[in-house]
Amino acid sequence: MGGWCKKRVSQSRGHHVSQVYINTEPHQLPIIYREEYNVHFGGIEKLHPFDASKWGHIFQYLKDSNIIDEKTVTKPNEVQQEDLLLVHTARYLKSLKWSWNVALIAEIPPLMFVPNFIVQASYLRPMRYQTGGTILAGKLALEHGWAINIGGGFHHCSRDKGGGFCPYADITLLIQFLFQYEHRRVKSAMIVDLDAHQGNGYERDFINHDNVYILDIYNCGIYPKDKRAKASIRRCVELKHFTEDNEYLHKVEENLEEALREFHPDVLVYNAGTDILDGDRLGLLAISGQGIIRRDELVFMKARERRVPIVMLTSGGYLKKTARIIADSIQNLHDVGLISK
Repeated sequence: MGGWCKKRVSQSRGHHVSQVYINTEPHQLPIIYREEYNVHFGGIEKLHPFDASKWGHIFQYLKDSNIIDEKTVTKPNEVQQEDLLLVHTARYLKSLKWSWNVALIAEIPPLMFVPNFIVQASYLRPMRYQTGGTILAGKLALEHGWAINIGGGFHHCSRDKGGGFCPYADITLLIQFLFQYEHRRVKSAMIVDLDAHQGNGYERDFINHDNVYILDIYNCGIYPKDKRAKASIRRCVELKHFTEDNEYLHKVEENLEEALREFHPDVLVYNAGTDILDGDRLGLLAISGQGIIRRDELVFMKARERRVPIVMLTSGGYLKKTARIIADSIQNLHDVGLISK
């Protein structure tokens, strides 16, 4: 592994002790969310196609379905600077103190005129809570066999560069935390990225890392078209615009089966973007809501059959109706017995 990956978070007295790995109560499910996930800029967020309250909508739908409630959901802590330094460079984290840099990452140009303390509170702090949720999901997946963070999946952010609404490298952090704190149980990881976009952030972080296997199925005609990052993808499936359910689901099942034959991970990180949905003008694919539900079922089924702990992150999805589809998919996972206490 590269030298930067060897940096450790000290648990010794007088040094930083991470508060991200919290213990949960027996009645709590490994479904992770808190109200602070949601982004509010006093209306500025409406200039971006992203549903800035998507995560709250998912949680509300799941509450309405009696899957979880305020008592059974697991509420993560905010990731701290010292936690982020396990992966991120100090220079990159310092750059987030300038609103114009954050505006470029968030793809909301007016943010460059907003005082940074407001940007921190309204956007970066919610993203830090979601990042804390992603890291915690790794721990809970080992304990329960599965975990779902209703958020996270910032796959365009690497250790020294953000982009595509992704300010923190939560997927890299999740895996490095497992390698750090659970090194006796987790020595290898597989990332299954089914967001419509190439996951170039963590791909750049894991170039030349044989213990991280990446399966990425994405639309090759859209952002980010990162050739350097592509070098770390072990199984790359490039889709064309407006790919539909039958072709898509066949490629997902076939390639996931082959990936799990080639590589036997200690944990599977599933980046379950819903920007593959028909009508999403950034993903430009044509997958139905039922296609997304079936896709998620396939991934969980393959992991659970092999007793590989699985972490699901909700990642991209730019239509208002995606929150309902994600909640329906989690409901389906529950109904078919793929997630349970």
